[in-house]
Amino acid sequence: MKNNIRLHRVIKGYSQEKLTNLADVSRQTINALEAAKYVPSTVLALRLSKIPEKSVEDLFELEEGE
Repeated sequence: MKNNIRLHRVIKGYSQEKLTNLADVSRQTINALEAAKYVPSTVLALRLSKIPEKSVEDLFELEEGE
């Protein structure tokens, strides 16, 4: 799964720390998401999409073959 978490975080001017506070997750979770090493739960994906006011589809997309 590909994601645009980092892109939208930078556009909003948020540090990883600020995003962790807003999403109520650990910094390791944000690091793993941005490195595409972690696929979030539906609840976390929805929570993350509300922060930059984007749809889940704007933040996450399936790669070919998934």
